[in-house]
Formats: sequence, C-alpha cells, structure tokens
Amino acid sequence: MSIYKKLFQNTFIYGVATVIPRMLSVILVPLYTGVLENTSFGDYSIIFSYFVIFNVILAYGMETAFFRFYNKEKDKSQVVFTSTWSIIATTLVFIILAYLSISEIQSFTRISTQNLELIIWILALDALAIIPFAWLRANSKPVKFAFIKTLNVAINLGLNVFFLLYLKDLAQSSDLFSFIYIPNFEVSYIFISLILASAITLIFLIPFYSKIQFRFDWDLWKSMMRYALPVLVAGVAFSINEVIDRLFLERMLPENIAKEQIGIYSACYKLGMFMTLFATAFRMGIEPFFFSHASSKNPKTAYAMITKYFVIIGTVILLVVIVFADLFKVLFIQNESYWEAMKIVPIILLANLFLGIYHNLSVWYKVTDKTQYGAYISSIGALFTIGINLWLIPIIGYVGSAIATLTAYGSMMLISFFLGQKHYAIPYKYGKMLIYLSVSVLFSLISFYYFRENYVVGASLILIFCFSVFISEKKEIFRLIKSN
Repeated sequence: MSIYKKLFQNTFIYGVATVIPRMLSVILVPLYTGVLENTSFGDYSIIFSYFVIFNVILAYGMETAFFRFYNKEKDKSQVVFTSTWSIIATTLVFIILAYLSISEIQSFTRISTQNLELIIWILALDALAIIPFAWLRANSKPVKFAFIKTLNVAINLGLNVFFLLYLKDLAQSSDLFSFIYIPNFEVSYIFISLILASAITLIFLIPFYSKIQFRFDWDLWKSMMRYALPVLVAGVAFSINEVIDRLFLERMLPENIAKEQIGIYSACYKLGMFMTLFATAFRMGIEPFFFSHASSKNPKTAYAMITKYFVIIGTVILLVVIVFADLFKVLFIQNESYWEAMKIVPIILLANLFLGIYHNLSVWYKVTDKTQYGAYISSIGALFTIGINLWLIPIIGYVGSAIATLTAYGSMMLISFFLGQKHYAIPYKYGKMLIYLSVSVLFSLISFYYFRENYVVGASLILIFCFSVFISEKKEIFRLIKSN
C-alpha cells in the first residue's frame, strides 16, 4: 500500500471520527437558535469561550508530545505511563484549585456557580481522555476510536434534544420528569448533556487505564514538557484567536445589547465550521503521518503535495459554501433574528481556510523539534486578534471581530510559510496555490456581493473553477490514481 493511499485512509477514518464531534456544534445550531433567545445563546457562547481556553490549558501540549515521543522512544510503554500520570496529576490539581477559588472565578467570569461546577467536571473528564485517544490513534485502532467518539456525540445530541425539546412537556404530565425539570435552565441543560456524555466516554476508556502501571520517568517527562510547553503557548494563543472575541464583545458593547449581539454573531460564525470540519479531518489524518515519515527518503515532496491538495479542496469548499450560504442559513439558523450577521460568513470562511493552510505549513517546526516557533507565530496572531478587536469593536461591533480573526490567521499563515522556507525548505507549488486561492476568493466575492442567491451564476462559477483546477492538475491526478 502506498503512503498516499494509507494517508487518505487514515484521514478518512480518524478525520471522520474527529469531525463528528465538531459537526455536533453545527447540528445543534438549529436546536439552540430555535429554543434559546439571542441573549441565552450569547450566554452559552460566552461560557463556551472560557471552556475552550481551559481545555487547552489542561492538555498543555501533552497530546502532541505523546505522538512525538511515542514514535521516537524505544520504550513506548514508558511514554504512555509518564504522559498518563502527568495528565492525571494536573487534572486533580485543577479540580482542587478550581473549587477552592470558585467564588473568585464566578466574580471574574460572571458565570453562575452551578454552571461553573459543571464546566469544571467536563474539563476534568475531557482531560483524562486525552492520552487514551492519542494512544488509539498512535496504535492504529480506528474502529474503537471512531466508535467511542461517535457514541459521545450520540449521547450528547440525544440529551440535548431530550432536555431542550421534550423535558418541559414530559414534566407537565409526569411526576418523575417534573422532579428533574427546572424552568429557564436551558443553558445548564446543555452542559449537563456534555458532562454525562464525557463521563460515559471515560467509562469506555477504562480498559486503557486498567493497563497503566505506576511508572513515571522524570527525565522523559522533562523532555516531553520541553516539547509540550511551546505547544501549550501556541494552543492558548489559538484559543484566544478562536474565542476571545466573544469575551471582548461582552465587555466592550453596551450591556443591554452585548449578549444579544454575541448570540447573533456566534450563530452565523458557525457556518464557517464547514471549513473547520474539513481542515480538522485533514489534520487528524496527516499529523501522525508527518511524524512517522519525518525520516523517510523524501518527505518534503510528500508534504508539498499534501498542502497543495489541501488548498485545492479548501478553495472549492470556500466557493461552494459562500455560493449557497443563504440556503445553509435557512437549514442551520432557522430563526431569522440571527441572520443579521450573515455578512461575516465569507470573512470567517476565508479565515478558517487560512488557519487550515497554516496547520499544513506548520509541519516544518514539528518535525524539526522547533515547536517554540509555533508559540511565537500563534502569539503574534493572538496579538493581532486582541489589538484589532480593541480597535474595531467600538466602531463596527462584531464585524470587527471577524476582521480580527481573518487578519490573525492570515498573518500566521504567511509568517509560518516564510520561516519554514528558511528553516526547513519544502518545495511548495506556491504559485499554483496562490492562483487557486485568488480565483476562489474572487469568484466568492462576485457571487456573494453581486449575484447573491442567484444559484445559476453561483453554480456556474463553481463548475468553471473546478474544471480549471482539474485541467491544471489532471496529469498528477491520473499518475496518483495509477500508482495506487
């Protein structure tokens, strides 16, 4: 089996299993926007922003370090034991500190104590699942990985539907359900669904923990932490780029409209998830590939080809989603009060494409163990995010936040490209990639701003673009097909 065939098989299996949970956030948008008022959806978005940031902190780059050291160390079991005990210890410390300072956290975040307690346990349960899932990926156990991930999604989705759509009616007809029903508790029910799904997921990972021995290699741990800490800094910076805009909007917009505007913005932002879903599927398949082929005969050619095809598929998705954006909004955001923010969709889609390209370009600092550059680059992106949000929110509100996201991810992509060519030159076909990107953006602008909801023109632009790419790439496509 060729490395390319194996790559795309891994991309499909692990990518789909990882994308399914992310798809949940899109699938739930019609439910949340249909049940929750704009302000309540804004509340949920604010809470989830803190959740994203602390999720990264509790992982502290250990998953990426696990992959790197699992592939390079002879004693793989020691890598498993050391990383697992590290996560267990830090998770216990987090729980203790969080409960000891919960009143201070509540005062700063303005999140109710009941929701804070739920978030603490969700974060803890998810942290304890990090190494088991990484181990499944590293040992090529896609069926179990996919099953547990899908089960988590199914439980979470089912509980959300039950709590938000049916519990109120059931409570009126049954004493059993009236016991667990609380009026105006919708946002908390969302997090209760999460904690139950995470707990059941961890139960299915008990076989992994049952094999963990009390062995901890301090020298190995120090080496892993040296590798992981720059990844942590990069992760925190990424989470800032992803969610800090909601927190700025909460603090900088007038109090009487802040949560409503955040709810509207967050709902339309979700349409940008189509690009994120694709990028995540691609990344989850290729990250293990990057590490396992770092010492192969000619890895740079493979990296260049992978990135080019990411750009091709990503630019097609960009154009398709923008052409049919108004159909997607009816499907996913059925409450018209949220449609006000549709103008940010092209900006967020392009930003997420830039982010996906950045992830592909970032291979250079991962395989050369220069992960500190990832921290530097993402920190620069975070500075752009913070600075532009502070500048533009008072002027143009949430549109300024969307522009900040685009600027941050675009700058990260460019910086990574130029630094990568200096430290680990890869023969990217950047001329072709730039042409594909430029034409896709041009066609998207034409469709969205001049022929919006004219699907004849939009579909024609998609066909023209796809046909042009095929003509340009057909020789290589046929060669790849024959080689497999």
